[in-house]
Amino acid sequence: MQPDHSYTPMTPAEVGELRDTLDQQGKKLVFTNGCFDLLHAGHVRYLNQARALGDAMVVALNSDASVRELKGPTRPINRERDRAEVMAALRAVDAVVVFGDKRATALIEAIRPHVYAKGGDYTADSLNPEERAALDKVGAEIKILSLVAGRSTTKTIERMTATGDQPKHLRLGVLGSGEGSNLRAIVDAISHETLEAEIVIAISDQSDSRFLKLAKAEGIPTQHVQGGANPRRFDNAGQQAIAEHLQQAEVDVVVLIGFMRILKEPVLSLYADRLVNVHPSLLPKFKGANAVQMALDEGELETGCTVHLVTPEIDAGRILAQAKVPILVGDSAEILHQRIKQAEHKLLPQVLAEWKRI
Repeated sequence: MQPDHSYTPMTPAEVGELRDTLDQQGKKLVFTNGCFDLLHAGHVRYLNQARALGDAMVVALNSDASVRELKGPTRPINRERDRAEVMAALRAVDAVVVFGDKRATALIEAIRPHVYAKGGDYTADSLNPEERAALDKVGAEIKILSLVAGRSTTKTIERMTATGDQPKHLRLGVLGSGEGSNLRAIVDAISHETLEAEIVIAISDQSDSRFLKLAKAEGIPTQHVQGGANPRRFDNAGQQAIAEHLQQAEVDVVVLIGFMRILKEPVLSLYADRLVNVHPSLLPKFKGANAVQMALDEGELETGCTVHLVTPEIDAGRILAQAKVPILVGDSAEILHQRIKQAEHKLLPQVLAEWKRI
C-alpha cells in the first residue's frame, strides 16, 4: 500500500497558536476564506496580494458540505482534502484550515487574525453582518482586494462545458492614450458579470499612460505602439502594427477609450462595424477633440456622451447609444467632462453587453 502523502489541514487551535506566536514577535497573521474550487490565476493573484498584507497567511476552506450548501449540488468540483493540498502548496499560503459552516464567524473568533482579506466583489459594509461583528470584536483590520477581470470558477466551468452552439465571450481589444477610466469601467463590468467579455489586449500610443499601467495591473496583455511625429495620426508603420496586434489577439470588437490618434487602413477595413468609440457629446453635435468646451460655448442646456461605430469620417459613424448629461450653472469644461465620464462608464459597458443583438 502506498503511503498517504496528502496534506493535513491545521486545526483552529493550531492556527490560533501560530497567531499568538506571530503576535509576540510583533508580526501579523492574514486570514481569508472561501471555496477556492478549481484554482485559477485570479485566485493566485488575490492570495499573493493578501499575503503581502502581513507576515503569514491562513486560508480557511469551506468543507464539501458547506460548498454544496452555498453553490448547489454540482459543487465542489474538487474534494476538500484535494483543495487543501493544492492551496497549501502555494507560496503565499502558510496554513490551511477547513470549516463546515456557511460563515467563518467561529473561526474568526478562534483565530483572532490581525488582518482579514476579502475580494473586491465585497465592501467592508457589505460583509456578512455576523462575520463583520466577529472581525470588529477581535480587532481585525479589513482589507478589500480587487478582483481579476474575467477569472472566476464560474467562468472556468462555463468554458469547460461550452459547446459549439453556445456563444463565446466577446474578445475585446482596447486602445487608449490617457487615464483609462473607461477601461476601469469595462474591467469592473466584467468582474461583476454584467458584461460577458474578456479584454485580450490593451494598446496605447503613450508608453507611460495611466491606461497602460491600469491594464498591466489587471493582468491584461499590453502593447505600446509608436505613433510617429504627428500626435493626432499614426504613421503607416503604426497603423500596420495596431492591425497586427489586434489580429494576433483574435479580437472580436475594438474599443477606443480616450484614444487620441486617428485610425486609418488597414484597421478600418479589418474591423468594419466592429470598431467602437465613445465621444463626449450628443453626436452629431460637437464633433472633435474640443466637444465639451464647444457645448459650453454654445450655451447648451445639456450635452452627454455617444457610443458609435468608427468610420473614415471622424465622429460620423452609426450611433449605437447615447446618454444625456445636464449642463449646470458655473460648469467648467473640466467639471462637465467629469460628469460626462460618469455617464460613459455606465453606457459603454451596456453597449458591449448588448453587442450580439446590435
